[in-house]
Amino acid sequence: MSEDAWTVAGAKARLSEVIERAQSEPQMITRNGTPSVVIVSVEEWNRKSNRKGSLARFLLDSPLAVSELDDERIVDEPRDGVL
Repeated sequence: MSEDAWTVAGAKARLSEVIERAQSEPQMITRNGTPSVVIVSVEEWNRKSNRKGSLARFLLDSPLAVSELDDERIVDEPRDGVL
């Protein structure tokens, strides 16, 4: 992302340029000096938002899924004292 950000007014006035620049890099728009939104190309959006499988599938496919790790929980007595 470029170091410069667009103000809302600047982005509205030059929307075509914002869209054109978003094709090559994300464009940040600020509101009252605070980052508010980022405009990205459709390709970037699809690349970032498409999930390839689930967390459960990832964990099941992990080499650790067939390892012999001891996953038994140790149950201790509560500690004395005030926290």
